[in-house]
Amino acid sequence: MKIVLIEPLGITKSSLESIVAKCDLLDHELVIYDHKPVNQTDLIERASQAEIMVTVNEPISAEVIEKCHSLKMISIAFTGYDHVDLAACKASHVTATNAAGYATNSVAELTIGLIIDLLRNVVIADHKTRIGETRVGIIGNQLKGKNIGIIGAGAIGTKVAELAVAFGCKVFYYSRTKKTKLTKIGAKYLPLTKLLKISDIITIHVPLTMETKNLIRTKELALMKPTAFLIQTSRGGVVNEADLTEALNKNVIAGAGIDVFETEPPLNLDQPLLMAKNTLLTPHVAFATKEALEARAKIAFTNIKNWLADKPKNIVG
Repeated sequence: MKIVLIEPLGITKSSLESIVAKCDLLDHELVIYDHKPVNQTDLIERASQAEIMVTVNEPISAEVIEKCHSLKMISIAFTGYDHVDLAACKASHVTATNAAGYATNSVAELTIGLIIDLLRNVVIADHKTRIGETRVGIIGNQLKGKNIGIIGAGAIGTKVAELAVAFGCKVFYYSRTKKTKLTKIGAKYLPLTKLLKISDIITIHVPLTMETKNLIRTKELALMKPTAFLIQTSRGGVVNEADLTEALNKNVIAGAGIDVFETEPPLNLDQPLLMAKNTLLTPHVAFATKEALEARAKIAFTNIKNWLADKPKNIVG
């Protein structure tokens, strides 16, 4: 089989070689690209002869899939897979798998980091220190005792709940189903509207689907406390950015920590959210730790090994 890695996985060459060897894939032809495609034409050229494609978050359109006539499998080295046209995969009989769970701890930890940074005005304090000012006017809030509202109680949402409990927070959550594991640690299930109303911090951990697109808009933001913070480390598009920007600038909510956007960074510098009040913005880095990148590569190539053995796992399409 010809396996083509169309974009970097963010790990060393030696680590990649070790993973490939451990997955018993040395007998297959492996083509590795160490930089992202410059455009879709470049992407198609890279993958045109591939039987198995490995990608991270490069958009894989129907055109790409249709023009890669030898393609049989796409191993997505990412938890989210809304950037891959799964309908086109199905039509072309291409199996798609993802790397669910590789960044659970990393995303949960950054979520807590964003919360603490906002509560304690860390960025403002850093700036004041660097320009020779003092702590005067910087009064933060502690995390202990706060109501944390978690939207989406999958692996990452559950890990955030566990960390929040460790900080002494009261944890509430909303998801499609109630979770026994969360009940055991003292988290309480609430309908979305009530969750929004009582939480001091809302943190979002749902995939981007037809049901979750624009899940948080003006109406939902208006339900939140004016002192509340919104944390978004899930997928861009779950929160309507225009509505969030307006809510921040009109003091409907106190602030936001955002790691994911409707378009993948780099962002246009005139994007209104960049100028919104009391925001802490990071360029989609929640998953980006050395440990997580190693884990996702292992999962991506293990998925290939399992598929070749007719024991596929982590199938998303």
